[in-house]
Amino acid sequence: MKTLQALVFDVQGTVTDFRSSIAQQAAAIAGARAPSVDWGRFVDAWRGKYRPALDDILCGRRPWTSVDRLYRSALDEVIEAYDVGFLGPEERERINFAWQTIAPWPDVVQGLHRLKARFKLATLSNADVSAVVNISKAGALPWDAIFAAEMVGTFKPDPRTYDMALRYLGVAAGDAMMVACHKYDLLAAGALGMKTAFVARPLEFGPGGDVDTAFDERFDINARDFLDLADQLGC
Repeated sequence: MKTLQALVFDVQGTVTDFRSSIAQQAAAIAGARAPSVDWGRFVDAWRGKYRPALDDILCGRRPWTSVDRLYRSALDEVIEAYDVGFLGPEERERINFAWQTIAPWPDVVQGLHRLKARFKLATLSNADVSAVVNISKAGALPWDAIFAAEMVGTFKPDPRTYDMALRYLGVAAGDAMMVACHKYDLLAAGALGMKTAFVARPLEFGPGGDVDTAFDERFDINARDFLDLADQLGC
């Protein structure tokens, strides 16, 4: 760890609590028209369509599309499944935009400020650049740089995404660490020689959600949250 210069962060799930944020905003927009809808499960179903869509693009089954439009297309399907078709076009756009204002987990801002005192901090998200900018402004997240897979026209775990972040940060793979709560992301970064930090987010899909939070010896660091990560990195 003596040569470590930069930390590169996944955003949706690792830095932000998207489930609670979007469920609250969707419930507020729907108001009293859908008293029986479990908006947390609504978000789970919506998010469940996200990774398959990215995989279809990565394997060439569909053309590259911005994540914003992928979410918007999937939203109509989930609205139909949950029988909330009363939501009009403008309301649907507002619900979709909720992905761009998702709130950070409680430990994030303090943890990032501690880490920033020693390391360069950057994002590497599958979300669109504009979305990460909006998320970061809304949550007062102190990044030194914002990178997203959109900048190379693909999605993680395509190696080009990690190579792009390293190139713009001006650091070698071994001098950078990928930080994520998703193990596929860390394994892809580690295969390129990056150091890896797994941060457990047991509430990513709400209480009782199906989330892999097991610490894993394949990663350089396993942490409970960003404050624990800062402790382990001596910040």
